[in-house]
Amino acid sequence: MRSRSNSGVRLDGYARLVHQTILCHQNPVTGLLPASYDQKDAWVRDNVYSILAVWGLGLAYRKNADLDEDKAKAYELEQSVVKLMRGLLHCMIRQVDKVESFKYSQSTKDSLHAKYNTKTCATVVGDDQWGHLQLDATSVYLLFLAQMTASGLHIIHSLDEVNFIQNLVFYIEAAYKTADFGIWERGDKTNQGISELNASSVGMAKAALEALDELDLFGVKGGPQSVIHVLADEVQHCQSILNSILPRASTSKEVDASLLSVISFPAFAVEDNQLVEITKQEIITKLQGRYGCCRFLRDGYKTPKEDPNRLYYEPAELKLFENIECEWPLFWTYFILDGVFSGNAEQVQEYREALEEVLIKDKNGVPLLPELYSVPPDKVDEEYQNPHTVDRVPMGKLPHMWGQSLYILGSLMAEGFLAPGEIDPLNRRFSTVPKPDVVVQVCILAETEEIKAILKGTGIDVETIAEVYPIRVQPARILSHIYSSLGCNSRMKLSGRPYRHMGVLGTSKLYDIRQTIFTFTPQFIDQQQFYLALDNQMIVEMLRTDLSYLCSRWRMTGQPTITFPISHTMLDEDGTSLNSSILAALRKMQDGYFGGARIQTGKLSEFLTTSCYTHLSFMDPGPESKLYSEDYDDNYNELESYDWMNGYDSTSNDVQMYIPAKIFQASRPSFNLLDSPHSPQEDQVPSVRVETHLPRDQSGDVDFKALILQLKETSSLQEQADILYMLYTMKGPDWDTGLYDEGNATVRELLIELYSKAGEIRHWGLIRYISGILRKKVEALDEACTDLLSHQKQLTVGLPPEPREKTISAPLPYEVLTRLIDEASEEDMNISVLTQEILVYLAMYMRTQPGLFAEMFRLRIGLIIQVMATELAHSLRCSAEEATDGLMNLSPSAMKNLLHHILSGKEFGVERSVRPTDSNASPAISIHEIGAVGATKTERTGITQLKSEIKQVDLRRLSVATEAQSNNGHSLGIELMSPSFLSPGISVTPSSGSFPSTHDEDTFKDNRQGQWQRRRRLDGALNRVPIGFYQKVWKVLQKCHGLSVEGFVLPSSTTREMTPGEIKFSVHVESVLNRVPQPEYRQLLVEAILVLTMMADIEIHSIGSIIAVEKIVHIANDLFLQEQKTLGADDIMLAKDPASGICTLLYDSAPSGRFGTMTYLSKAAATYVQEFLPHSICAMQ
Repeated sequence: MRSRSNSGVRLDGYARLVHQTILCHQNPVTGLLPASYDQKDAWVRDNVYSILAVWGLGLAYRKNADLDEDKAKAYELEQSVVKLMRGLLHCMIRQVDKVESFKYSQSTKDSLHAKYNTKTCATVVGDDQWGHLQLDATSVYLLFLAQMTASGLHIIHSLDEVNFIQNLVFYIEAAYKTADFGIWERGDKTNQGISELNASSVGMAKAALEALDELDLFGVKGGPQSVIHVLADEVQHCQSILNSILPRASTSKEVDASLLSVISFPAFAVEDNQLVEITKQEIITKLQGRYGCCRFLRDGYKTPKEDPNRLYYEPAELKLFENIECEWPLFWTYFILDGVFSGNAEQVQEYREALEEVLIKDKNGVPLLPELYSVPPDKVDEEYQNPHTVDRVPMGKLPHMWGQSLYILGSLMAEGFLAPGEIDPLNRRFSTVPKPDVVVQVCILAETEEIKAILKGTGIDVETIAEVYPIRVQPARILSHIYSSLGCNSRMKLSGRPYRHMGVLGTSKLYDIRQTIFTFTPQFIDQQQFYLALDNQMIVEMLRTDLSYLCSRWRMTGQPTITFPISHTMLDEDGTSLNSSILAALRKMQDGYFGGARIQTGKLSEFLTTSCYTHLSFMDPGPESKLYSEDYDDNYNELESYDWMNGYDSTSNDVQMYIPAKIFQASRPSFNLLDSPHSPQEDQVPSVRVETHLPRDQSGDVDFKALILQLKETSSLQEQADILYMLYTMKGPDWDTGLYDEGNATVRELLIELYSKAGEIRHWGLIRYISGILRKKVEALDEACTDLLSHQKQLTVGLPPEPREKTISAPLPYEVLTRLIDEASEEDMNISVLTQEILVYLAMYMRTQPGLFAEMFRLRIGLIIQVMATELAHSLRCSAEEATDGLMNLSPSAMKNLLHHILSGKEFGVERSVRPTDSNASPAISIHEIGAVGATKTERTGITQLKSEIKQVDLRRLSVATEAQSNNGHSLGIELMSPSFLSPGISVTPSSGSFPSTHDEDTFKDNRQGQWQRRRRLDGALNRVPIGFYQKVWKVLQKCHGLSVEGFVLPSSTTREMTPGEIKFSVHVESVLNRVPQPEYRQLLVEAILVLTMMADIEIHSIGSIIAVEKIVHIANDLFLQEQKTLGADDIMLAKDPASGICTLLYDSAPSGRFGTMTYLSKAAATYVQEFLPHSICAMQ
C-alpha cells in the first residue's frame, strides 16, 4: 500500500492545479469552458483538449486510490468530463439541420459552428461571420468520445443521440475532399476567408473514423442498435490524401506545427513511420524556436507588425512576418506526449526542462502556460537580422487552457501516474506497427450452368450463383442502398448516409444481414451506363487495380474476399469459350499471384471462417424504420422474407437470386441506358461524315422518308449511326422514325439498339460515337475528379489555350462537372467522351501508382488527348485525322495502357491488326512495351500477320501498315547534363514530330531522330518539371522584378506572400507557363528558367528587372541557326515551327553536349542579363 506522503500527495498537487487553472472556469449549468477571462465563448476544440487533464487525473486517481475519498475524487473528475462532453453534444445537436444539409452540400454555410455560448449552448455569431467549418474540431470531439467511452465513461444516453453521432460520422467522412478553415480558423494564411484542404483536418477525421468503427456508444451495457458503423473506404481515402500531402500542411502552408497532433498523440493517423519522422523533422527545423514552435511560416498573429484593426492580410504583407512569428509553448506539450508514447525518455526530459523555463508562476506559485511569446515592438529589426536571439515577451491568454491541460497530462504520464494504454484504450498508438501480409480470397462464380461447363472445360471448377445458397450474392449498388438507411431518424429529420458508390474494401467483406450472409460483387462490375465494362481486358485491369489496392490498404481482422462473377459477356463472340484475357487472369489467380497481390481462390463456403465479417445491426427488424414491414416474417427459408430488398433496386424484380443481366448492360438491349431525359435543344455537333449525301425532296428540304429507307437498307453500322445522328440533331431524340410496324421506334431507342450491337462486336469507335450522341456519362466521374483534386492536383479540361481550357480546382457536383466538360469540348462529342474516360484512368493510377504524378500539379486532359493522338500519328506514320480515328478505336484497356506509357515515359510500340471477319470494324490497334532488343515478339508476328491480311482488306485502311517502332527498342542511356533536367527514371517515348522532309519514309537513318522533341512534348503536356524546380524559380524571383512568359508576368512580389515550398506557389508558376499552348515550346521555356536559376545562385544582388523568358529562348534559337548554317545546314533542315518560330531541330536537340539546348540557352541568358553580371561570367561568350 502506497503511503499518502509520497505520490498521493503529488497527485493531490496536480488535482489542485487542475482545479485552479481549468475546473474553476467550468460552467455549472452547461459544463462548458470559456476560452479565457476576456473571451467568454466556448470553442469545441479547446474544450475537448482542456478537459483531457481532468480525464487523465480521474483515471490516475482510480488507479492509485488509497482511500475511499480518492475513488470519490475519481468519480467527481470523471463526471466533470461527462458534463463537458454532453454540453458540447447539446450545442451540436441543436444544429442537427446543419448536419443533415452538410452531408449533401459540404458547403461552409451548412457547417456546425466552431464556438458556442458557454452559458446557454446557443450560437454566438452568424453562419458567415466566422470560419466555422473546422472538421478537425468535430473530429477531435468524436475521437475522444470514442476513447472516453472505451475507458468506461457513459457519455451517450439515448438511441437518438447514437443516430446523431452516426450522422456526425457522415459529416466528417468526406474530410479527404472538403476544404475547411482548419485548426487555426483561418484557411489560407492570408486570412481572407479562403478555405483549403488541411492535413490536420484529414488526419484527425481519419483517426475519429477508425476509433468509432464498430464501437458501442453505450459501452458494456449496449446492444447492436448502439453500435457505430464506418465505411473502411472512407478511412483509406483519408489515408491516401494524408500520404500525398505530408509533410506539407495545405496548399498555402508548407509546414504547420498542428501536424504534431496528427502524426502523434492524439490521432496517430499516419501509418508510415518514415513519413512521421520526416514531418516531425520539418516542424523542428523550420518552426522551432527558443520559446516553443511557430504555428506556420509567416504567421502574423499577434506579431508587432500585424495591423490589429483588420482581420485579413494583404498578400504582399506576409513577408513582414518572416522570422518574427510568435512562438507557442503549446507544441512542446505535444513533443512531451509524443516522447512518452514512443518511449523516448530523452525527448521527454529535454522538452519538460525547456517547458519549465517558459512557464509563468502566478502570485501563489501556480505554474501557468502562456498562449505565445512575441517579439517586443522595439526589437523587431534586431530579430529580422538575427533570428532567435531577442528575448520575447509572453502574450495572449494566461493560462492557455488547451496547452495547460496537455502540460498537466504530459506531466502525469511522464511521472508514471498514467500508462499510455489508459489514455489510449483503443490502441491508436500502434498505427505504425507493420501489418501482416494480406492474402486476398477470390471466389469465382459462374452466372449460369452453361458458363460453369465452359469453365470446367478449361480446368477451372467453380460454383454457380444459385449453388452458393444460402449465401446471397448481390451487386455493389445494393450495399450502397442498404447503407443509405444507416443513421436514419425521422424525429430528428436525419436521412442517413448519402448514396455513394461502394469502394473495394466495402465489397470485400461478408455481411450478416438479418441472420443471412451476403457477399457483394465489386463496384466495377456494376457499370450500367458507360462502356468500360464492355471491354473484358478492362475488367481484368480494374480487377488488378482493386487487388493491389486491397493488398496495400486492408487493415481489418479476417482476410478480404472478392466475389468475381463470370457472366456471358465475358465469353468470346461465339459464346462457347471464355475470353482469353479473362481466362489468363483466372489462371494467374489460381496460381496464387496476380496484380502484385497474393491470391487464394476457392469456394465461398470455404472462406466463411477466414473472411472479415460485419453485422449490419441497423438492418435488424426494429420499431423505427419504414424499411421493415409490420408483419416481418422470421422464416428465412421463404424467399418472401427478402421483400425488404425489392425497394432497393428499381431495375430488378427478382433480387433474391442475383441475375447478372441486371448488371451487365449488353445483355439488356432494351434497358434505357440514359442518365436523364435530354433537354430538347438541338446539339450543334460537327460531324464530317454526315454532311455528304443527304436525300432532298423537290422543295430542297431534307427528305426524311428517303433517309429512313437508307437507314433500313444499309448494313454498315457506321452509316446507320451517321443517319441516326442526323435525325437526332434535326428531329430530336424522341422523334418516331416509324421504322418498325409495331410499337415506337424513336431515334433514341434505335441509337440504344445500335449501341448494344456495336457493344457485341466491340467496335470501340462506334461505341464512343454513340455514347457521345446519347450524352452518356461515366457514373463515378465526380468521384474520379475528386480523387485527383484531393491529391493536390488541379485539372484542366478542353484543349489549350484559355478560355477554352477550363480549370477545375475544387470538387464539383456531378451535373456541373459534366456540363463543364461538354462546354470545354465545344460540343465535340469525341473530346467530351475521351475526357471522361481519361479522368477515370488517371484516378485509377492515382490510387495505385501515385508516384507517376510526382512534381505535377496540374493535369491538362485536353493536352494529354492531343499528345496521345500525336503519339499514334508518329508511331503509325499517318495523318492527324487517321490518328484521331485510331485513338477513338482503341479499346478502353489499350487507351489506359497508352496513357500509362505517356505518364511513365516508357518506350512502347503500336501496331495495327485487322479482323478480316468483320468489314465494319476499324483496324484494331494494340499497344505494347518494347523490350531491350528490337521489336517484341507480338510486334514481329503482327507485321507478318499484316502482310498476309493486306490482300483481304482494302488498302486505304492499311495505308500505314508498317513496322511501328521508330527507335527499335534501343535503351537510350543519355548522360543528363548538370542541372538534371528530366525527372529520374524517364526514358524515351515515341511521339510525333514534324520531321525534316529529307527523312526517308521507309528506313530511319537515325533511330534517335525526334526523340528529344517527343520527350519535351510529353513533359510539356504533363507539366512535368525537374525536382526542386519551383523552389529554384522562387530564388530567381528574389533577384529580379519578375519573369515574363509571352506577355504574362510572374511578379517577384509573389515571394512576399508565398514561401518556396508552397503548393500554392507551384500552381501559380504553372498557371503562367500554361499560357503557352505548345508543350515542347513550354518545355524549352522551363529549360531557360533553369539556366536563370543557376545564375541566381551566384552572389550578386540582381539579375535584371522583368526578364522575358521567351526572348532568351529566341536568342538561343538565333545562335543555334547561325551555328548550323556555318556548318552547312540547309533551309529544309532548319525548318521552323510556325507557331513559335523555333527551329524544329532545336526542339530535337539533347540538353547537354556541344550542340545541346543548354549550351545555347546559357549563352543567350548571359547575353540577355550581361549588364548585371560580373565580367568573368560574360567570358562565356
